[in-house]
Amino acid sequence: MILADALVAQQISFGVIAAVIVIGALRVVTTNNVVHAALWLVAVLAGAGAAFILLGAEFVGITQILVYIGAIVVLFLFGIMLTRTRIGRDQDLTHKHWWSAAVTAVGLFAVMAYALIDEYGWTRTPLPADTRLASVNGSNTATVSDAVFSQYLVPFEAVSVLLLAALVGAIVLARKD
Repeated sequence: MILADALVAQQISFGVIAAVIVIGALRVVTTNNVVHAALWLVAVLAGAGAAFILLGAEFVGITQILVYIGAIVVLFLFGIMLTRTRIGRDQDLTHKHWWSAAVTAVGLFAVMAYALIDEYGWTRTPLPADTRLASVNGSNTATVSDAVFSQYLVPFEAVSVLLLAALVGAIVLARKD
């Protein structure tokens, strides 16, 4: 009985997270204010991180939140502020051929739906024999962190230096002096 209640709570949580992601994604592409679009992107990325955490991939979820929300969206906002774009409502963002984008989106959805239904059909995925929700033998986070900070330490540090150089370069280019 407790397991069934936990599965129902997990399904409700997934439904709420999926609704936040879909609504946020729609608002990212339909809002007229570019800053609001970046803030709706925060909701989408937070929802994706929450979905990873719900699936038991806590390292990927926290990394999603820290890297994408903490760095990439802040970089987007810096780019918006440094390029001196109009921050208020901008009606020129909607092109007169927006319908072609809508047709393309519906077409891509149809192709992906067909591919998924063709591959998996309407069958339900069976639950594993061990139905404990978030308990995995060992820790996913420990395994990933051991790999990142042992055999991938040099590439990890190289990427951090590259990102720092890109940030310094953006600041130098944005200065008027």
